[in-house]
Amino acid sequence: MTTTTPAPKQGFHFGDIRKMFGGNTSSLRQFGILGSLIVIVLLFELLTLLHNGPGGATLTPGNLINVVNQYSFILILAIGMVMVIIMGHIDLSVGSVAAFVGIIVAKSMAEWNLPWPLAILLGLGVGALVGAWQGFWVAYVGVPAFIVTLAGMLFFRGAQQFIGDAQTIPVPKGFQVIGTGYLPELAIPLNFNVLTMLLALVAVAWLIFWEIRTRRVQRRMGSEMAPAWVSVTKVVLLSIVVLAAGWMFATGRPGTSFPVPGLILLALVIIYSFLTRNTIFGRHIYAVGGNRQAARLSGVKDRWVDFFVMMNMSMLAALAGMIFVARSQASGPNDGTGWELDAIASVFIGGAAVAGGIGTVIGSIIGGLVMAFLNNGLALLGQGADVVAMIKGLVLLFAVGIDVWNKQQGRPSLIGLLTRRRHQKDAPNLTDYPTSAAGTASGKKETPSS
Repeated sequence: MTTTTPAPKQGFHFGDIRKMFGGNTSSLRQFGILGSLIVIVLLFELLTLLHNGPGGATLTPGNLINVVNQYSFILILAIGMVMVIIMGHIDLSVGSVAAFVGIIVAKSMAEWNLPWPLAILLGLGVGALVGAWQGFWVAYVGVPAFIVTLAGMLFFRGAQQFIGDAQTIPVPKGFQVIGTGYLPELAIPLNFNVLTMLLALVAVAWLIFWEIRTRRVQRRMGSEMAPAWVSVTKVVLLSIVVLAAGWMFATGRPGTSFPVPGLILLALVIIYSFLTRNTIFGRHIYAVGGNRQAARLSGVKDRWVDFFVMMNMSMLAALAGMIFVARSQASGPNDGTGWELDAIASVFIGGAAVAGGIGTVIGSIIGGLVMAFLNNGLALLGQGADVVAMIKGLVLLFAVGIDVWNKQQGRPSLIGLLTRRRHQKDAPNLTDYPTSAAGTASGKKETPSS
């Protein structure tokens, strides 16, 4: 039996726009949150323009660099938190674990004269031990993660205060690079940072390569392909955004460029996106989060998956804590306060489901950027911490509320709503298939007709 590739439909079809955002898997919140981020950035650019006089303050090289430096540790936490939430768990201890590791690393360099590279390895090792401890209770004892991490939040916060004696401990210059460093300047007489622009060009090349590879795989497998204009438009738009952002990072004040914390974050996004989307273990995470009993019957070792996800979360918390300490140039008694709330909010705003089984690394990063630009924009407008907290709370409530409402209304995506009639004409009749398949496709249970 030969497989033939469906011929692309001629002319413009509104449904093709959906494929620019990932096809049938793009829900209202998965790609709508990206539009929300763009609206928020442009809104604050306009408001700061009106508030501060000529020139907005949001889309400036210095402000973008500050956003990356100030919120990279929260975005790193969001990467681990989305895996925890996909599994149906929650981790309330990440802020306390980050602070606990931060004080140990700072003391190891200040009092034990440990070289900073070894101190970083020590911090990651402590994070792994903490995660293994909490993962044991969740995976093998069966205590709910909410209770385990709540206990961890209290214990490790107290341990941080006990070890540090509520004092501030400075860290050496070499260690500070992971929190305050930038891509170096090359001996080339240009008015921008060459390495930053090279990084942006590499990102554009990767976008082009990935789109070409995706189309080749679709053609080889006989899958439906988006028209060529959709792929070209998507790559061009994304390339413009990447190059514009790269130019702003490369043309900041002298001595600055793309920050080292941003490089660490970018590497983690690539690694964990690949892990969750292209590996067996990543599929196991979604399988267990979607239906634990079915995954267990399929041979998935769900306890081991629980254990690894919890341990991984604490290791990322340890890394985030060290980056924050490096940026602050010292470990203090109030480090990590409230970080878990920002990380959890980033994941839910980025499209993760409260019940588990749904969520992406990229979506969580976009959700974290929404929170970051909300904080940053309100600070640029001179608003206090009270107003910032209230607005962040409302944003989180509405984001999850919209998700719940859409599911209750049977409207999983905006594009699906707009093109429902078209798909009713093109799609096969679900009554030709078994009842369970119809129920799965519609999202509701169906009863067999007599």
